[in-house]
Amino acid sequence: MNIGIDMMGGDYAPLEAVKGIARYFSENQREDVHLFLFGNADAITPHITSYNISDAKITLVPTTQVIDMHEHPTKALKEKTDSSIAIGFKYLATGKIDAIMSAGNTGAMLVGAMFSIRPVEGVLRPTISSIIPQQNGGTGLLLDVGINSDCKPEQLNQFAIMGSVFSENILGVKNPKVGLMNVGEEEGKGNLLMQATYPLLKENEVINFIGNVEGRDIFSDKADVMVCDGFTGNIILKLAESLYDIAKEQNIDNDYFNRFNFELYGGTPVLGVEKPVIIGHGISHETAFSSMIDEAVKMLQTDVLGKVKEAIRQAGS
Repeated sequence: MNIGIDMMGGDYAPLEAVKGIARYFSENQREDVHLFLFGNADAITPHITSYNISDAKITLVPTTQVIDMHEHPTKALKEKTDSSIAIGFKYLATGKIDAIMSAGNTGAMLVGAMFSIRPVEGVLRPTISSIIPQQNGGTGLLLDVGINSDCKPEQLNQFAIMGSVFSENILGVKNPKVGLMNVGEEEGKGNLLMQATYPLLKENEVINFIGNVEGRDIFSDKADVMVCDGFTGNIILKLAESLYDIAKEQNIDNDYFNRFNFELYGGTPVLGVEKPVIIGHGISHETAFSSMIDEAVKMLQTDVLGKVKEAIRQAGS
């Protein structure tokens, strides 16, 4: 498995990425994982040496440009052709690597995912998700969480399919329960989007739809996959992230609240594209980078995106 890392992405690049690589290899004695590191060789090499990372496990691909966090993604990818993200996607598109990850410019990663490797056939819009810790110790999934603020019912229906496949294959949830985020449990509740989406999910034989779920159900195990538009999902995501911050500020050491630390999960994969693209938080540290590598490995081992493709085909047949 050849996995690419944008070493220049994130607020603490490239040091935290290097520390994450060292941590991953110290905790995982794998001979089948090789990392391609895209970025400024002069900035990266001293850290590689300092953390004693074996040359046999990595290939450094020097690049001369960086796409900053606030640059326009499409314009930056066109103009900065020797940036770490642009070269990374070139390697992904040509098959030199099998997956790519970055804690850098989210928009550039999404544009690269959409136009360098393209969506899975039949997918209307790719989506991103977020892990939601459940109070019973389980793991929920919320999607979309930000890239599709305005959605159509057919898109939410596909998000449910893609989320179900990811939940079962990556999170290990058998026959995951799918719920539609809404303002009430009863069928017919909600705005026009939710009212139009409900019957599509109800008739979808590819998923295990259990009906509407409300805000109070988010952290329970009522649903394993919760579907909503990206506007709603991003608000829920930011609320969930704040729980960990509040607990830390109040010096609360609680196993459940500790599970809201995004670093434990690495990043969010773009579901609905042909190859694994994982987007990390801009403030990612070594734990997050190590977790992202682990996530990419799991996605490749399980062929989760191939299974997404098959589920979308099955739903449309």
